[in-house]
Amino acid sequence: MKNETSITYFYVLPFSGETRSKPFITAFFFLIYVVGVLINSSIITVICLEVQLHKPMYLFICNLSIVDILYTSVTVPKLLHMLLSGNHIVSSAQCYMQFYFSSFVASVEAILLFVMAYDRYVAICDPLHYHLFLSRRNCIPITFGIWAAALLNSTFFTTLALYMSSCHSNVIHQFFCDVKSLTKSTCTTSKMFIVITSLEILIFGFIPIIGTLISYGNIFSVIFKMKSKESRKKSFSTCSSHIIIISIYYGTCIIGYLIPTSSDVLETVFNVIYTSIIPMINPIIYSLQNSNVQSALLRLLRDK
Repeated sequence: MKNETSITYFYVLPFSGETRSKPFITAFFFLIYVVGVLINSSIITVICLEVQLHKPMYLFICNLSIVDILYTSVTVPKLLHMLLSGNHIVSSAQCYMQFYFSSFVASVEAILLFVMAYDRYVAICDPLHYHLFLSRRNCIPITFGIWAAALLNSTFFTTLALYMSSCHSNVIHQFFCDVKSLTKSTCTTSKMFIVITSLEILIFGFIPIIGTLISYGNIFSVIFKMKSKESRKKSFSTCSSHIIIISIYYGTCIIGYLIPTSSDVLETVFNVIYTSIIPMINPIIYSLQNSNVQSALLRLLRDK
């Protein structure tokens, strides 16, 4: 019979056995973090300072950049500390705090990407009512509601996770504390936690994906019916960057969670992609695809 105890600390062992590659891995994550924070900060600054960009679409892009900075800040600095110091001990409080904030920003991003898809749907399929549905007055409470819903969800989910008894190995073969890593250390996963986790996947996974697919199904239907080639090209260009981002994000998340729990290496690879690399490339994709953001950024650099 296993002795159920409360784990007070965890050994976080990312990239175990790769001691020769640690300098390269450290430099790689440091570069990703610095570049991601700088580019996302630039996007936020440009959108805030440029009056012409004070529109719903750019408000959501600004929020996406904030989420991307938080995403990498939750995981990468602690990982760099472990790689540089060699101290892989993380207290239980730190681990659950990381789990709390990672689930928080993940929830925000999932809802935000769906809202951005709805924004493109209204802009292309129902442009006459765009300012009625997505006016500044409506977008502010929508944005506040996204963050508030994610905060409440993360608080509830983390509180529930704290009540699970821990008795298995306290070694986490991952570079941050996520839900799959923490459930591996528990003796028994309660039925309530399984139900809540299933609801989490449904509400913040499948519903946004299905809603996004429906939105783009209607968008493509309208675009293909346009008689003008220029109109089709212009309409497609307004949503192409978002299509790329949701394809990469949802694709890596789905594959990452479908990977068997025994495949730690593959799990780590996909976690690195959606928690570190995607937050860095999101603003690059938007800035490359959006001429308004490009011109505003160039004006800001010229002024400086």
